[in-house]
Amino acid sequence: MLALDIGGTKIAGGLVGTDGTLLRHATRPTGTDPFAALTAVVADLAPGPVAGVGIACAGPLDTVAGTVAPINIPSWRDFPLVARVRELTGAPVALAGDGLCMALGEHWAGAGQGSSAMLGMVVSTGVGGGLVLDGRPLRGRSGNAGHVGHVVVEPDGEPCTCGGRGCVETVASGTHLVRWARSRGFTGPDAGALAAAARAGDPVAAEAFRRGGQAVGLAITAAAAMCDLDLVVIGGGVAQVGDLLFEPVRATLATHARLSYLRDLRVEPAKLGGAAGLYGAAALAYSLI
Repeated sequence: MLALDIGGTKIAGGLVGTDGTLLRHATRPTGTDPFAALTAVVADLAPGPVAGVGIACAGPLDTVAGTVAPINIPSWRDFPLVARVRELTGAPVALAGDGLCMALGEHWAGAGQGSSAMLGMVVSTGVGGGLVLDGRPLRGRSGNAGHVGHVVVEPDGEPCTCGGRGCVETVASGTHLVRWARSRGFTGPDAGALAAAARAGDPVAAEAFRRGGQAVGLAITAAAAMCDLDLVVIGGGVAQVGDLLFEPVRATLATHARLSYLRDLRVEPAKLGGAAGLYGAAALAYSLI
């Protein structure tokens, strides 16, 4: 199956076998003409017919209409992605949000195998997520269910790109971690430098990650209480800092996730890295046949 993972920086594609093996892989910069980049990826991977196509795309999106309007791809507003890819490949197409595809990928071939109710989270430039319940993706009315990055954790907090305030993304994303630390004297260039400073004992950097981990933990607590989760898998660039993020997440859960049915809730790092979205998109494609 052909899997595509569309983001604001790059478009990745892969051919994935029925056993979850990533057979081939290609990427192109998203650039100013995202569909041209997507077309090039498809040509690199599948110059001939394919049985089906699964697409992971940044949101928001409308899976009923087959359209996308990613915040980080301004040239696509209500873009008819499903129809255009169907025309390009001649194959049936399945579309889902990138957070849901990350969760599906980890459930199929990564850290989520065997879970009956899991949340996948991506903590990176933004914060996204998706739910896999009873082995099936929870899509919601429009395909945007599980977007945990916009759970409000600070009602009077910073403005968010979604138009609200105080979403977990405004505290825990890499961009906002660095912004908060810079407002308190940190001078490093990015989240990687912030992590290095935190490990070297910089109190501002350490507090940035504590706040971020607490925000993620509060969002997980809300999602777990509502959906009776047994597992949360966290991936994305910020999650690569390890215990700087995971320790405050788990400490927050110990304080707030006190319901009896949450006692066995586990939080684990993702295993598939940046390929999780491709695996999830492939799982979508296989659901078409």
